[in-house]
Formats: sequence, C-alpha cells, structure tokens
Amino acid sequence: MAVPFRRTSKTKKRMRRTHLKKELPGITTCPNCGEPIKPHRACTKCGSYKGKEVIAVKEAE
Repeated sequence: MAVPFRRTSKTKKRMRRTHLKKELPGITTCPNCGEPIKPHRACTKCGSYKGKEVIAVKEAE
C-alpha cells in the first residue's frame, strides 16, 4: 500500500475541498398567488401549475 511521503498541508486540503459546499435550492414564485415554490412543481397553496388548476385545494376558514 502506498503511504504519502509528506502530510497534506491545510492549503492543499482546502483547495481540493472548495467545490464541496452546500448550495441553496432554486426557488421561484408562483405567478398566481406569489408563494415561493420549487421550480417545475404545482403550487401547494393555490394548486396551479402553468396557469391551470391541477390540484383541488381546500379553502382555510
């Protein structure tokens, strides 16, 4: 088994890991009600997708 001759420095280790970070998910707003939703999904508040009602949502009293 190969063993590294020298210890990997903090700089080299951090340079290698720069792309391993969390990203925020893409969020869009519903054109019908303005609620923030994930793209390419039906709105859970108003039940619309691309201007059409696809989910029957009960009204809160």
